Amino acid sequence: MPKVTIYTRQFCGFCSAAIGLLQSKDADLEEIDATFEPEKRQEMMTRSRRQTFPQIFIGDTHVGGCDDLFALERNGELDRLLAAS
Repeated sequence: MPKVTIYTRQFCGFCSAAIGLLQSKDADLEEIDATFEPEKRQEMMTRSRRQTFPQIFIGDTHVGGCDDLFALERNGELDRLLAAS
């Protein structure tokens, strides 16, 4: 299972929802809290080309934010991405 990296900020409901879904899948999760770390926010924006939280990567693949993650779950693609080695 590839590592999942999620950039978050505190008190973000979308971040919490995305983490909950990933935890339910037993994903190998690395959370990067960028609330008080502008360099981590800049890293997220450079990697994702987006400014909103959360931003989620499965391995090196940018899957987007919370809505994108749940869309992958609805169409059955999330399990496939998480199972890739």
